[in-house]
Amino acid sequence: MKKDLKSMSDEELQFQLKKGNNLAFDVIFDRYWKRLYTYAYNIFKEEEVCEDIVQEIFISFWKNIETATILHLESYLFRAVKYKIANHIRDLKFTQEHLDVLEFTGTSANTINDIEYKDFEKEIMMRVNELSPKCREVFLMSRFEEYSNQEIASKLNLSIHTVEKHISNALKVLRSTISSHLHQMFP
Repeated sequence: MKKDLKSMSDEELQFQLKKGNNLAFDVIFDRYWKRLYTYAYNIFKEEEVCEDIVQEIFISFWKNIETATILHLESYLFRAVKYKIANHIRDLKFTQEHLDVLEFTGTSANTINDIEYKDFEKEIMMRVNELSPKCREVFLMSRFEEYSNQEIASKLNLSIHTVEKHISNALKVLRSTISSHLHQMFP
């Protein structure tokens, strides 16, 4: 039976899965796991994190198959990985390597998700630029230039508490932007 499923299109497999044929999930998993992991690893370069992210995508797909309307499974899965990684790194300090990889990584040769990502990235940077000048400066030093809070406080002649408050305010704005964007992408 699994052999017959392997020749099915993604749409047919989703239909089989919705009908209760759990072997269809195995075929989808086998078809995409390695590619999704490779894609995630090209962005984030941490094996365990990438494995967890891909696993979480498949768990979410499994749990939501009954109610989800997915028109193009491959695009959906790659986009889900991309945004899951974005969620993961939003609270981390960005390294130049991460920024470079995110900037130049597409989802796959046959998808148009680059446009969505560029719009998302543009929206995030627009939100950063809308922060108050001091908040923006502190946030950029913290997340993009990798200064510690103590270094920022010293360089800008601010208290640590003020630096932390600026970073917290910036993250609140960006989290709401990310959350809103993800809600639009994955209602």
